[in-house]
Amino acid sequence: MVDFKTLDDLDASGKTVLVRVDLNVPVEDGSIADFTRIDRILPTLNELADKGAKVLLLSHFGRPKGKVVPDMSLRPIANGLADHIKRPVTFIDDCVGAPVVAAIASAKAGDILLAENVRFHAGEEKNDADFAKELAAAGDVYVNDAFSCSHRAHASTEALAHLLPAYAGRNMEAELTALSKALEKPARPVMAVVGGAKISSKLDLLFNLIEKVDILVIGGGMANTFLNAKGVDVGASLCEHDLAETASEILVKADKVGCEVLLPSEVVLAKEFKAGAANRAASVDEVQSDEMILDIGPKSVAELNARIASVKTLIWNGPFGAFEIDPFGDGTNAVALEVERLTKAGTLISVAGGGDTVSALAKADVTDGLTYISTAGGAFLEWMEGKTLPGVAALSR
Repeated sequence: MVDFKTLDDLDASGKTVLVRVDLNVPVEDGSIADFTRIDRILPTLNELADKGAKVLLLSHFGRPKGKVVPDMSLRPIANGLADHIKRPVTFIDDCVGAPVVAAIASAKAGDILLAENVRFHAGEEKNDADFAKELAAAGDVYVNDAFSCSHRAHASTEALAHLLPAYAGRNMEAELTALSKALEKPARPVMAVVGGAKISSKLDLLFNLIEKVDILVIGGGMANTFLNAKGVDVGASLCEHDLAETASEILVKADKVGCEVLLPSEVVLAKEFKAGAANRAASVDEVQSDEMILDIGPKSVAELNARIASVKTLIWNGPFGAFEIDPFGDGTNAVALEVERLTKAGTLISVAGGGDTVSALAKADVTDGLTYISTAGGAFLEWMEGKTLPGVAALSR
C-alpha cells in the first residue's frame, strides 16, 4: 500500500481544498435514491468545513463523453446533498474557469461548493495535463476521497494529484486501511469468496488470489464452470464450457501454491428461473439435464460456515446464487449471517465489496455487521486483482 498523507497532515484553515468525491449516485425522479456514497464522504466534508476551508467538490455523473449533457448535470445532486448534510451547497455551472473563480472569491471559510460534472470536458477522461492545470488553478490543496473512481487515470483523480499537495480523505483512508488489512497484511488464515456469473470477467482476480489467500471459495455461476471442468454434468445451468481448460489451470496452480479451492457439494436446483419456482436441494452429482443450479444448498452452507469459523480474515466479492429472486438468495443470506456473527464476536476480519455483493449483503441485512464494506465496484475488483490504482498511486508521499 502506498504511503499517503491524510487530513491529519493538512492545515486546512483558510485554504481552498479541491475534493474529488464520487457523486455518481442513483437518481430517481430528480432526487437522490441512495445516499450510501454521500454518507461515506460526510466525515471529510464536515472536517474540512469545520476547520475553516473553502471546500470545492469535484465529481463526475454518468458518461457524457466530453460534452455538456443537461440530464447529466450535478445540479440536482447539489440540492439533495445540501439537504442530507444539513449545510448549504453552492452549485457552480462549470468546474473550471471564470465561474469557479467567481464562486470561490465570494465564498466564506467553511462553505461547500459543488462544481459541474468534470466529464463535460473531454480532458477529464483523457487525463489531459492542461485540463488538470485548469482544475488545479482553483485550489491550494487536493484531497481524493473517491476510492471508487481511483482505478481510472483521469485528470481529477490522477493528474491533479501531481499539481497540488495531495491528501487522502477519510473515506479513502478507511478504504485503503481496510483493504491493506485484508490482503496486503492479513491475519491468517485468509479466505476469499468469489462469486458471480462468469469466470471470464474475473480471471485476473482468481489467478492473483490463489497466490495470496489460503482458501478460495468459488460460488455463483462461476462455480458451475469449475464443476464442469472437474467432470460434473451441470445440466441446463449457466456455464462457460469453453473455459473448462482455464478453470482446470486455475485448480492446478492453486494446488501447486497451496491454496485450497472450495466448490459447492450440494446445490439448489430448479427447472425455471423465476420467483417461487419449484426447487430441490441435491448433490452436484445429481443435476438433471433440464435443471439449473441457482444457489448453494444447506449442506454446502453448513460446510462453508464451518470453514469460515477457522479463518481470521475473509474477503468477499460476489453472491452464491441468484439472490435477487427468492428463494435463491437463501445460501448467500445464511453465509452472510454467519460472517456477521463471527465478525461481531471479534474472531473474524471481514471485508466485502462490489455492486452485487453490497446489494446481496444489504438484502441479508448485515451491512452494519461486517468489518468493512467497500462502496467501490471496479476499483475494489482491480485492487483484489493486484493492480495498481492510478488515483491511489498518485497520493504517494
